[in-house]
Amino acid sequence: MQTSFTLQQLADPRIEEADAILRKCVHCGFCLATCPTYVELGNELDSPRGRIYLIKDMLEAEKPATAEVALHIDRCLSCFSCMTTCPSGVDYMHLLDQGRRHIEETYRRPWHDRALRAVLAHVMPYPARMRVALVTARYGRPLAPLLARMGRPFDQLAMMLRLAPKRLPAKIQASETGHSFPAHGARKGRVALLTGCAQSVLDPGINAATIRLLTRLGIEVVLPKGEGCCGGLVHHMGQDEKALPMARANIDAWLKEIDGEGLDAILVTTSGCGTTIKDYAHLLKGEHAYREKAERVSALALDISEYLARLDLPAPRRRTGLKVAYHAACSLQHGQKVVKEPRTLLAEAGFEVLGIPEGHLCCGSAGTYNILEPEIAARLRDRKTANIESVAPEVVATGNIGCITQIGSAMEIPVLHTVELLDWAHGGPPPEAFAGHALEPTRSKAASSSERPLAVS
Repeated sequence: MQTSFTLQQLADPRIEEADAILRKCVHCGFCLATCPTYVELGNELDSPRGRIYLIKDMLEAEKPATAEVALHIDRCLSCFSCMTTCPSGVDYMHLLDQGRRHIEETYRRPWHDRALRAVLAHVMPYPARMRVALVTARYGRPLAPLLARMGRPFDQLAMMLRLAPKRLPAKIQASETGHSFPAHGARKGRVALLTGCAQSVLDPGINAATIRLLTRLGIEVVLPKGEGCCGGLVHHMGQDEKALPMARANIDAWLKEIDGEGLDAILVTTSGCGTTIKDYAHLLKGEHAYREKAERVSALALDISEYLARLDLPAPRRRTGLKVAYHAACSLQHGQKVVKEPRTLLAEAGFEVLGIPEGHLCCGSAGTYNILEPEIAARLRDRKTANIESVAPEVVATGNIGCITQIGSAMEIPVLHTVELLDWAHGGPPPEAFAGHALEPTRSKAASSSERPLAVS
């Protein structure tokens, strides 16, 4: 793609980066077939190629974003299926970041959009605030059908109410920073585990299962004091003035452990967060004080499935043959290029792993997307659940809390994190998602008292 940035514009490192990305695009259109919004809407401007043109036009002309530009950029899920497909290696992710930042800086959104984004930015990254919000949302749930029929912005509120869980899990040590969990027997490794924000409230059992599994394998797990939200939620809304301080705080917390007793890895069980943390080196490359620190942290960041695949796992304690549909979260398969590890781990643990038709297409969760764009998100959710049900699984496994919440809101089949199944197969307790289903097994005698859910703090 030809560009016409001036020399003065190219002196800006961000424009220089955008120019290099744009010049790689050859207009081939391969991205159209794998873009969820183009597949659903059929509008060229709702495809990666169309959005690239919109961003190019804004940046070259140095003009403010319009309502139309904001509409089509906002509709992007950040699933990055297009990057997996692209034969030219166009770095769409970082170009999109620039587009969103430009919109945030130059476009004044309608009041209700500004208000909703402000609420999301001030609540979701903070577990205590989110817990209060979710408890409150339970009382408003009966109003969701009425709100959904009233159009924007009420349909967004309706989606928030529908996504709120009917019951919040209790707080446990696995969901709070400042705790350490020693290895069983001789210590073979030491890792930090991201507690994060939304997942620590919605399903702390995911990290509890991770800790049980790792400590049985001889790995010490620490939840460093001072770490919190990865910053991805606000970063994807173009609000880097909020995202970057969060990234710096996490880096400082992890470096204390790295420079102290040392870490073999920084593990993440929410793949959306993992994609952001692995990108810290890029996010902070312009900051002299944090550039090298961010590079050290990004180099240690791993999805839980990547780390487990590197360990010498013993034979599973129970082989159930359970039929598991594996949903590859976009942030894992496209954002981090982690594809084989979760499937292999599940198969080796004795599960029958089923592929899902159109597995490359997003489920519609995408961080805050299912709240900000409820209509498109619902269409993608229904498309995903229909594809899952077509293979008749007994359980659905995935590696991202957003996908678990999104898919689980529209189907009766249990949806849970991959690591919860792995923990169970290797001696842990039955996943809580099994409760009320015929799948709920009798507890194995091999599971000792140390395998039970971690104590309430």
